[in-house]
Amino acid sequence: MDFSQLTDIAIKAALAAGKIIQKHLDEDVAVEQKEGGSSYASQVVTAVDRACEKAILAHLFPTCKTYDLGILSEETDDDSSRFEKAYFWCIDPMDGTLAFINKRPGFSVSIALIAKDGTPCIGVVYDPTRNILYQATLGFGALKNGTPWNIKNTNSFITYVTDRKLKDTPRAEEIVAILNEKVERLSLTGIKEIDGSGSVLNAILVLENGPACMLKFPKKEIGGGSIWDYAATACIFKELGLPATNFVGERLDLNQKDGTFMNLEGVYFANY
Repeated sequence: MDFSQLTDIAIKAALAAGKIIQKHLDEDVAVEQKEGGSSYASQVVTAVDRACEKAILAHLFPTCKTYDLGILSEETDDDSSRFEKAYFWCIDPMDGTLAFINKRPGFSVSIALIAKDGTPCIGVVYDPTRNILYQATLGFGALKNGTPWNIKNTNSFITYVTDRKLKDTPRAEEIVAILNEKVERLSLTGIKEIDGSGSVLNAILVLENGPACMLKFPKKEIGGGSIWDYAATACIFKELGLPATNFVGERLDLNQKDGTFMNLEGVYFANY
């Protein structure tokens, strides 16, 4: 499998989708509702999401024939090809649609290549607001705008990155207890919160604001993000030598059999 060539194709696909998003940044876009998780953010979709997916698939479909790859994409029904092929593309055409609708930063394009066993092999994230491209390829490290990315944690506090404000988050007291334990263990001065982005850019913000973390508890209710919300950034974290796991620190299952939602195992991304 030529991961290098496939990374280049994924980058072209992500940038093409990013251009579509940039064209619509100042427009009022009609919002539709779809079947999703328990949160409103997982239930909204726009024509821009679908246009991004179309552009991405135009780049990736030829590779499916050449390399016998499957596809899992947020705005298309799961065809189960991810269980049959050795590798599959995992696509979030526009993560953070709610931020896009509300005309605030926090949305991005995310494309990953995942092995059948759930190993992330390629991760590409494009932030169209800041025009920043993040990429990682298994065994080749991570890049930010084409330059090797060396993480430097300079803050004296821990940053908790979240899609909603901590005060509005279920089990907030438990989260604060976890964060306070990290503050004490790492001899930090306190806790800072960054909120409002989609899951993909939240993971990027963890990398850019260390020491930092984002987490979701396991829960029975459908939600907690989907495979495509974490696939690309899991590869980036892996190549940076940082943990991207389920909530209890075990391997993140990026090809789980019981659906795409991650609620049953939760997530934990950290940069300490």
